[in-house]
Amino acid sequence: MKKTIIECQNVSFTYEHSTVLEHTSLEVKEGEFWALIGPNGSGKSTLLKIILGLLKPDTGTVKLFGQNIESFKQRERIGFVSQKSNAFNLGFPATVLEVVKSGLTRKVGLFKPFSKQDEETAMNALRIVKMEQFARKNIGELSGGQQQRVFIARALVGKPDLLIMDEPTVGIDQQNVTSFYTMLKGLNREHGIAILLVTHEIDLVTDLASHVACLNRTIHFHGVQSEYKKMDDADISSWYGHPVRRIHHSSTEVEE
Repeated sequence: MKKTIIECQNVSFTYEHSTVLEHTSLEVKEGEFWALIGPNGSGKSTLLKIILGLLKPDTGTVKLFGQNIESFKQRERIGFVSQKSNAFNLGFPATVLEVVKSGLTRKVGLFKPFSKQDEETAMNALRIVKMEQFARKNIGELSGGQQQRVFIARALVGKPDLLIMDEPTVGIDQQNVTSFYTMLKGLNREHGIAILLVTHEIDLVTDLASHVACLNRTIHFHGVQSEYKKMDDADISSWYGHPVRRIHHSSTEVEE
């Protein structure tokens, strides 16, 4: 039986007298790949910050790996890739390998040297995302999609059980988005890493994710991918608060 690794119950959050989240509940179990969707300003990034312990909800409870978030200490079990992590300029003085090794700082200690084993651990993380050939290149020399793969490697280097990402394809050219999400699906299937992904790329992700949650201040849908695909446009439009039309292709659905 799969264990629950994220459990949000009736979470509400208000920012400057504006309700961002209201009675929001979400459950993610080990090995699942969740796409968290919803319109702009629907509270998706706020919910991630609450799950990560960066914000405290006004009401409700959050548990990680069965523990209340206030007492949860095993932060190495969670990897996080933020929106626009790849905002590096050409002159940023760090190699790809150095960026990935920096993900081991919590384990090794600040200002302490990395061992040969740490370097091999970082190289293995790069192999997982198929970026090992760029290990010695400057991070600023890579494309947006390549940089984001490096930051996923950095998140993976501590061997987390859960990977949380906030719109990781921002800044990636469209032709590389499909291969990027396919790579994430491989991480989920081959390495058993649970994924919670905030995205607007519904056309791709709802074919790759195992579960979908639609958030617009509260959760309007929470279930398996196949059930989401059965929903008609009127239902989805009511969740989003504006008309949504999906264009059906042979293997994808596109929201406009």
